[in-house]
Amino acid sequence: MAGSESFGVESGFGEQVLEWMNSEAKKRKSKFEARAYSYEITTKNFGTFEMFSWIGDVKAARSLITKASRRFKIRVIEGGYRTKEKVLKSKKTDFAMVRKGDRVIGHLEFSSSLFGDTRWKLKTEERK
Repeated sequence: MAGSESFGVESGFGEQVLEWMNSEAKKRKSKFEARAYSYEITTKNFGTFEMFSWIGDVKAARSLITKASRRFKIRVIEGGYRTKEKVLKSKKTDFAMVRKGDRVIGHLEFSSSLFGDTRWKLKTEERK
């Protein structure tokens, strides 16, 4: 079982999309469950996103977030990409793609403290 907190959906669609994703996972009998955790990230280039956490199968999560973007015609953040560097740092980093349907329209870099407050903060962003 895997999980991630660096996935998000365009602001205003969070509850609707998470409900749809959970029902789709049940239909497919996939190991996936998503929950909102009342946290928003604002980007300069892509707008505001409601972040959510999920547990389950990574492949199912990536597939469902892409299908949700197409179905609701919204932007989504598909996170959970890490670097292969083995350097000790005082912060953890996570990379994400911003999608609109099947297209990748940008990339985000998140950082978070290893200790204390573990919410992701937007470090850099770029349009594709």
